[in-house]
Amino acid sequence: MSPTRETTTPFAAVARVIELYFDGLYHSDTERLARVFHPKAVYASASDGTLLYRTMADYFPVVERRPSPASRGEARRDRIRSIEFAGPVTARAAVNCAIGDTYFTDFLSLVFVDDRWQIIAKVFHGEQLADVGSR
Repeated sequence: MSPTRETTTPFAAVARVIELYFDGLYHSDTERLARVFHPKAVYASASDGTLLYRTMADYFPVVERRPSPASRGEARRDRIRSIEFAGPVTARAAVNCAIGDTYFTDFLSLVFVDDRWQIIAKVFHGEQLADVGSR
């Protein structure tokens, strides 16, 4: 069931979308991810100084090929840092998670369309877990 305006508060609905997003990443499960990303969503990063841009059609096969953190027994490091609303149908969230030895800070932009919250953009920075722990 997708969170809708009728079943929960907007904050709780966005938090549930993010939890499903974390589950999709942890299990390398594109079916879960397809439930939270809008089909026209953007995936972008410039962590290494060059632009990495993907559509969902480009991104999902990458996830499918990757051994899941769950299958490798990795500890979950999911964290919602913040959720903010620009209006009744627009939100953004700052979240953290880890995959392998990379720690990610994701900025997720969400829109409420088709009676549910969906991620329309993921812009992220990745860095080595060892570097994060030394701060």
